[in-house]
Amino acid sequence: MTLEQLRIFVGVAEREHVTRAAEAMNVTQSAASGAIAALEARHGVPLFHRVGRGIELTEAGRMFLDEARAVLGQAAHAELVLSEYGGLQRGTLRL
Repeated sequence: MTLEQLRIFVGVAEREHVTRAAEAMNVTQSAASGAIAALEARHGVPLFHRVGRGIELTEAGRMFLDEARAVLGQAAHAELVLSEYGGLQRGTLRL
């Protein structure tokens, strides 16, 4: 499971539409569909019900959404910490 797959999953879940999520995230519709399919296949759990041209989260998908958001939030925080060190906004200066 990659952070990109999690980002795509969250984007699709929030929009309840693969194509709209793909457009908003600047990925192709097939890349977004592939990321969702890879998550579902790897864990053997459907994350979405396909309803006509739209989709909705399954129970597992709703539970996973909370976890995916938490992981993405933690990853964003970790990236911020590194960028602060790189930008000399955090850390210790020794002379």
